[in-house]
Amino acid sequence: MTVRGRTVRERLVVVGNGMAATRLVEDLVRREAPYDITVIGDEPHPAYNRILLSAVLEEAHRPEDIWLHEPRWYDDHGVRLLLGQRAVRVDRERRRVGLSDGGGCEYDRLVFATGARPVLPPIRGIVDEFGGLRPDVHAFRSYADYGRLREAASTARRAVVVGGGLLGLQVGRALSVVGVDTEIVEVGPMLMARQLGGSAARVLERQVRRLGTEVYTGARAARLTADGMLLDNGYALTTDLVVLACGSRPASRLAERAGLFVRRGVVVDDRLTSIIDDRVHAIGDCAEHRARIHGFVGPAWEQATTLARVLCGEDAGYSGSRIVARLRANGLDVAVLGEPETTDGEVVEVANPLAGTYRKLVVKDGVVAAGVLLGDLSRIGVITQHYDRQTALGAAEPGGLLLGDSAAAPVTELPDDAQVCVCAGVSAGRIRRCRDVSEAVATTRATTGCGSCAGSVAQLVDAGANDGSHNAAAAV
Repeated sequence: MTVRGRTVRERLVVVGNGMAATRLVEDLVRREAPYDITVIGDEPHPAYNRILLSAVLEEAHRPEDIWLHEPRWYDDHGVRLLLGQRAVRVDRERRRVGLSDGGGCEYDRLVFATGARPVLPPIRGIVDEFGGLRPDVHAFRSYADYGRLREAASTARRAVVVGGGLLGLQVGRALSVVGVDTEIVEVGPMLMARQLGGSAARVLERQVRRLGTEVYTGARAARLTADGMLLDNGYALTTDLVVLACGSRPASRLAERAGLFVRRGVVVDDRLTSIIDDRVHAIGDCAEHRARIHGFVGPAWEQATTLARVLCGEDAGYSGSRIVARLRANGLDVAVLGEPETTDGEVVEVANPLAGTYRKLVVKDGVVAAGVLLGDLSRIGVITQHYDRQTALGAAEPGGLLLGDSAAAPVTELPDDAQVCVCAGVSAGRIRRCRDVSEAVATTRATTGCGSCAGSVAQLVDAGANDGSHNAAAAV
């Protein structure tokens, strides 16, 4: 903006330091956006990949592997980073964010990227006399939660995980891998009830039990006593620790107190701008767009990139995301495209419970509208490609996609525009042009979401080295 004939950089304050906020700041830095940026993070450590916390718990990754940026990165790019600070109030008239230490930040533009908070179920006995969780009861959403649970798991023999969704299965498998006998309690009629139908859920439940984890569906954890967890079906589960994985809700209380329009999340328009204050924006799990909150990293990153373009003055808008959800758990492979249980269309379905595999596509007007793959994800790349492109398919093609008339084509044969990293929206061609995996991660952000594409990225980088793609890219 211009003040008295001279250009003054606007002050942009981002409340939150999670994956959505980090992507926004990265994109603004790359675009050399004309802002003085301040990021407020209530956790005392750098931003990290929340999706991989269960992988760190099961020791498949080191804790330092999931850091997104060290504080030095922010210093190097002129971004002010406030760690261990909580935004406690927003004064929209004065355009000021009050902080927990008594200080504050003035802003010209404000972005809420506050994420979500765990939902605490109505289980008697899980809180102490001060209203906090008992020492043997854990949430699992933050790095601090991981640290506490890791310490508890080092001495525990038995655990109960309350919640049979994506998070519950991931943390349940992680605890099993590190030697804790684990049982999962799900109040719904099946595991992953939001994503799977009965046939797929039965195959998944069978696989979970094969891996040594007992599952109780259609049962509510009612009371935690000195003897264990009591279920409403009469079962009593002996346990040393309890993990609550019952979902989350948008962390929108601060925005609501600031007088913004909040339903479940901060209501934003297609430019990810508050509908009552055009200087305030929201992205990620705290943003409600077209009456929807996605709750996945892919849409949050798409929103961050769109907002970066908006803040840089581009004519950009967000119309929604095509969801591909992945269960990342040791020995369990599930991919869900869209909403297969509520999407209208013709269903093509193949199941082999004995082998632990299930595949389903919902085809509407000749294109893949939704789908589920469980157990064998060898064809997820080509199916996701058709789903993203909305490719018109012949009558026999959906079945061929599921059955595979021959072995699935290797990753190295994917066309350049085929999507490899669903979370970051990265194509095979972009990966092939990178000299090594480190360059691919740094320049495309592939593997930094759910991490399930790491093997494919490595193969494509190697293939690029062998066929001369790197040199061709350098010559261009």
